[in-house]
Amino acid sequence: MDRTAPMEGTSEGRGSRMIEVRSIDYVPVRERHGKVWHQGPFWFTGNFVLTTMVTGFLGPALGLSLLASVAAVVLGACFGTFFMAFHANQGPRMGLPQMIQSRAQFGIRGAIVPFAAVVFVYVGFNVFNVVLAAQGLRTVFPGGATLWYVLIIGVAIVLAVVGHDLLHLVQRWLTYVLIVVFGVLTVGALVQLDPHSVAAAGHAAHGSWTSFLVVFSAAAGYQISYAVYVSDYSRYLPRDVSARKVIWWTYAGAAGSAAWLMSLGALLASALPHPDAISGIRQVGNAILPGFGTFAVVVSSVALVGIMAVNAYGAMLTTTSAIDAFRAVKPTVRIRIAGIVAIGLIVFTVAMLLPENYLESFNTFVLMMLYFLIPWTAVNLVDFYWVRRGHYAVTAIFNPAGIYGRWSWRGITAYVAGFAAMVPFFSTSFYTGPVTKALGGADLSFVPGLLVGGGLYYLLTRSLDQAAEAAAVAESERELEGTDADGPAAAAARATDGRGGAGRPGPPRTSG
Repeated sequence: MDRTAPMEGTSEGRGSRMIEVRSIDYVPVRERHGKVWHQGPFWFTGNFVLTTMVTGFLGPALGLSLLASVAAVVLGACFGTFFMAFHANQGPRMGLPQMIQSRAQFGIRGAIVPFAAVVFVYVGFNVFNVVLAAQGLRTVFPGGATLWYVLIIGVAIVLAVVGHDLLHLVQRWLTYVLIVVFGVLTVGALVQLDPHSVAAAGHAAHGSWTSFLVVFSAAAGYQISYAVYVSDYSRYLPRDVSARKVIWWTYAGAAGSAAWLMSLGALLASALPHPDAISGIRQVGNAILPGFGTFAVVVSSVALVGIMAVNAYGAMLTTTSAIDAFRAVKPTVRIRIAGIVAIGLIVFTVAMLLPENYLESFNTFVLMMLYFLIPWTAVNLVDFYWVRRGHYAVTAIFNPAGIYGRWSWRGITAYVAGFAAMVPFFSTSFYTGPVTKALGGADLSFVPGLLVGGGLYYLLTRSLDQAAEAAAVAESERELEGTDADGPAAAAARATDGRGGAGRPGPPRTSG
């Protein structure tokens, strides 16, 4: 919530405003709060959703044994989470949301390239989430799909509007509930199910190394997709928080939940002739205790509502950043609410228009969006850890006349080259690259995307004027220190339009 509003711990006493006021603007050091271990449960619950379980179905469907399926999803999830977790360290260092940091690599307007893909991913996942959540809740409660879409999206909007602190609180408490419920469910599944029954019935095909790579890639890509909003939820942490702890807690939460739920999905798919996340959970849970499986489905649906709110919040930040690149946006509470509601309306409309056999086309759509994100994460991480080493002129990120400019050819070139290198490795319903055909269908596109995108960016940035950037960073730090000392309102009053003068970085954005 807004740390500039009257609240406990400030000179103005207890607070009366619950709604967070910050969006794409810088979070001053004096407003930083929270505990680093909160990143663990936040990302545990954020990843402990039915869509994660569905990823575990892939191995048995391709004929892999339960052991091979579990090994593939665990290794893939752990590999993909590595990239996602390292983005978390950017939040406390820069005090900015995740995607707006891309302006340092792509330019203030050039960052629109990854922004567009990110918004589509947010909307796409939320469409899938609302459909699954509605299906789960309708197993217990009356009402048609339209009614439940409205209710679920409405709750997600409220959570996203209140903002950062409430989202952390909800995700943290859901973690405790999910661990207990799915701990019991997992033990029950291990006791009840025979993972050899499907194979004995003749429904499984012969597994192979290619199938293992397909599952590994799917799990890794699924985890990498979370990279686009990691620092949105770490940017309020104190600036001097341990980088190792931020990365570790994020990694432990996200990788732990993914490995658990994907493995459980593999178990269900290995033992059930027609695996389905909702029916599988109900069957196993109700066999443990009548009604327990139904309760587990409801809990899973509630968790989906939580991640929908997280996605809506991130989509609002990314959309606002994109618009701001071409027309200055004052990030007020009203703009935040309007952006989140607009995202909710889009999700509702798309969900209502989906055909019954949407799953295959939807998965292809999401996969294509992930292809666009992989070279972005490579460029962004290389810039932060190897090129600029965490030192940025934050105020210049909001100044078109600043050192990052409107368009940065280095970042855009590396991004396009990384994406192009992935094309021969694509595996979709409408196109299969030649390398993927040679590998028997294994989609390893993330490997060239990461190596080419990140490697080329590093080479292109060897010609950067580090001395000029160092001076801009020092100037930005002086302005930020002033903002932290006398408050964002005073900083805004010193600025003419929130962007500063024509030739020098202006003060960071402030809340309205």
